Amino acid sequence: MASLDLSLLLFAVVATITPGGATTLATASGARFGFRRSIPLMLGIAIGLALLAAVAALGLGSMLLAMPALQIVVKMLGSAYLLWLAWRVARSGPPTANSGPAQPVTLANGMLLLWLNPKSWAMTVGAAASFAMLASSPRQLAVLLGAAFGVAASGSLALWCALGALLARVLRTPAHWRVLNLAMGALLAASVLSIWR
Repeated sequence: MASLDLSLLLFAVVATITPGGATTLATASGARFGFRRSIPLMLGIAIGLALLAAVAALGLGSMLLAMPALQIVVKMLGSAYLLWLAWRVARSGPPTANSGPAQPVTLANGMLLLWLNPKSWAMTVGAAASFAMLASSPRQLAVLLGAAFGVAASGSLALWCALGALLARVLRTPAHWRVLNLAMGALLAASVLSIWR
């Protein structure tokens, strides 16, 4: 049983540490606002993913995957939200400038990011199917998946955010910031492509 729990945690770590919309946003937030001010964003994403994994384990995620019309709506909303965030990040200047977002993304918006991302739904539904044998009931599986994804996302996002904060110490000129912000905005916008695959 312990090796299966370890394999679930390993799966969650690999799924959450790979670059994507959430990790890009955590990196950009760390660079612009610092690690401490980015904690609500990271917590929102981690809590959102943990709840999403629990919901998938309870079977609601498979309902979404079975309804193509609802999938399209979620994809459109998620894409629009990510593109809006990408535009805000790309237009940002240095943290001392008055351009770009004045506040980090909130806990609630971090949660929304995950709930509108079909890639997150597919990942958590896949995990629920793959690791169902770990639990004797859907509720127990919901707790296991929620904990694994919540812990893994917290660690992964903290690493990406710390990388962003480290980049902020290296960037000296407005031109450096412009390049970073354009790159982060472009990566965030590019993450929309994975939603439509």
